[in-house]
Amino acid sequence: MILEQAILNIKPGQSDAFEKTFKEAQKIIASMKGYIRHDVLKCIEEEDKFVLLVEWETIEDHEVGFRKSKEYQQWKKLLHHFYDPFPLVQHYESIL
Repeated sequence: MILEQAILNIKPGQSDAFEKTFKEAQKIIASMKGYIRHDVLKCIEEEDKFVLLVEWETIEDHEVGFRKSKEYQQWKKLLHHFYDPFPLVQHYESIL
C-alpha cells in the first residue's frame, strides 16, 4: 500500500466551493484501479488549507493509471483551479 499526501492550499474565500466540488470529484478517484480509500482533512489553524490522503495499491496506480487517464482530465477540470500554489504531492510507504 502506498499513501499519497497532498497539502491543498485553496484560494482565499474558495474553501466552501472546493468542499462542494470535491464531493463530486471524489467519485472519480474512487472508481480508479488500485484505489483503496481516501480522506480530506481541513486545517484547524488555517481556514483555506486541507490535506488529501489517498491509499493506492501501488505508486503506478496513481502516477500512471490515474494521472494518465481520461478521468484525471475531469478531476483536473473540477479541482485544479482552486489551488494556489499547486500542491506538492508525495508518496509514502510503511516502514513497519
